[in-house]
Amino acid sequence: MTISFGTFSKLTAGFLFAAVVVSCNNKEQAKTNSPSTSASASKAAEPIVFVNSDSLVNNYNYFKDIKGKLQSKSKKAQDDLSSKGTAFQREVAEYQQKAQSLSADERASTEQRLARKQQELQAFNQNASSALANESAGENEKLYDKVAEYLKVYAKEKGYKMVLTYSKSNPSLLFADESLDVTNEVVKGLNDQYTKDKK
Repeated sequence: MTISFGTFSKLTAGFLFAAVVVSCNNKEQAKTNSPSTSASASKAAEPIVFVNSDSLVNNYNYFKDIKGKLQSKSKKAQDDLSSKGTAFQREVAEYQQKAQSLSADERASTEQRLARKQQELQAFNQNASSALANESAGENEKLYDKVAEYLKVYAKEKGYKMVLTYSKSNPSLLFADESLDVTNEVVKGLNDQYTKDKK
């Protein structure tokens, strides 16, 4: 198979938090001009936190489940391909042993049949890889949506103006004080939500 699930994990980590920006001020607050409201809006706008996406995807049970499901499908497709490939190689070996004793017509007919089988095998590999890639992309989108929706609610409750991301594979955040790292809290909340959703 041409799909690598290590790559899937890295792509997911990078894609997962391109940037989730959440505004904590509603329209009514923006229209109000009183000094106390402006001061409180300014205070609410100050907190910016970050989530380590590597840590999140490694500890988020939903991601673990979909990764396991996709790896299982990949292994099954690889096993099927290997089995079909072995059978094809056996047929080719048998033909090569018998080729001298066959007539020209029999050789031509067998070679055409083997060429068709080889094409079918290549098509099977491409179709399986393509189906797996499409499913991975779909699951990746669902994962992003779940995290983004959770973070919107989480940021609003906590009064955060922005949630950034950090990942070793995509280090857009070079330094942040550890007190701004809310990864563990976010992972716990996501896992609690996922457990409720599964019931």
